Amino acid sequence: MEQTENWHAKHKSSLKFGQRLSDTVASGMGSWKFIIWQTIIVILWMAANVVGFIFHWDVYPYILLNLVFSTQAAYAAPIIMMAQNRQNERDRAHAEADFKTNVEAKKEIEQLIQKLNSIEIDKLDKILEILEKMDTK
Repeated sequence: MEQTENWHAKHKSSLKFGQRLSDTVASGMGSWKFIIWQTIIVILWMAANVVGFIFHWDVYPYILLNLVFSTQAAYAAPIIMMAQNRQNERDRAHAEADFKTNVEAKKEIEQLIQKLNSIEIDKLDKILEILEKMDTK
């Protein structure tokens, strides 16, 4: 029995390197792990600049930190949008595969109904035939 690839595996195998990378980055940036690590880094950054006695590389109001976040957002937004576009493609592929499956199932069900009707008619014909034989006796 031959097993075919499902729609998700086909879609995943068709992705190029950049598409896989943006999906990975988007899923990483949309995780609690990322938020927690980023929060830790921000707290350490601010703490180091507040308690640094000799060298404050980014004094309050943390303009360099703000620049880092702006740069991060400038890159993150299009990467996340690319991942969302691919999610829409996956949803369309899934819906199309579901539709094809439903159409095939409908055809099979209709064939089964026809077969059952045929069997029922055959049974009724046999019953009538038996009844006719009993009437003639």
